[in-house]
Amino acid sequence: MKNNSTLIHVILALAVIGLYVLYFTGNKKGQSDQATTETQTGNEPVKVAFVKLDSVLVNYDLAKELNDNFKSKQDAYTNEYGQKRINFEKQANAFQEKLKRGGFLTQERAMQERNRLIGMQQDIQKLDNDLSSKLQSMQQEINQQIIDSISNYVKIYNADKKYDLIFSNANLLEGSDQHNITREVITALNKRYHSSKK
Repeated sequence: MKNNSTLIHVILALAVIGLYVLYFTGNKKGQSDQATTETQTGNEPVKVAFVKLDSVLVNYDLAKELNDNFKSKQDAYTNEYGQKRINFEKQANAFQEKLKRGGFLTQERAMQERNRLIGMQQDIQKLDNDLSSKLQSMQQEINQQIIDSISNYVKIYNADKKYDLIFSNANLLEGSDQHNITREVITALNKRYHSSKK
């Protein structure tokens, strides 16, 4: 029994020594891999820039023009809807007055006029929904066109500048002015836009 106990202790000691050797020789290999990675990435600083998109949207001439066109269409739609709404309200008020005075010769004629006004009101409501839908769709198209234009230019810009990351200010809490490329981007976007119009 004593021999078995000694044998078990010897086997356990050899196992511990083997694990100890494996652990430390394996760890040195991991440390050398880690050191290599750090030296490869540690020597090259990450090149970062950011663009203030709100400034771009305010100062980019394409965005201004598209938004002006949208505003004029929105005004035209609002005008069209407003005129039809005013016309309907006048006719509805005239109907109410005529009904109060007993101006309809028959009940049937009053019902016909009421049904006509209900149809007119439904048409106006449909027009309102259609115009709102058109405006929303136009706004989405405009936004997408502006975003595509900015994104395409930033890709071209970055081909020369070789930034690792370019952020928009929506994702940025704080940034140094040396990393702010907003003015450059706006100037180049406007130059590119005006040259494409010629």
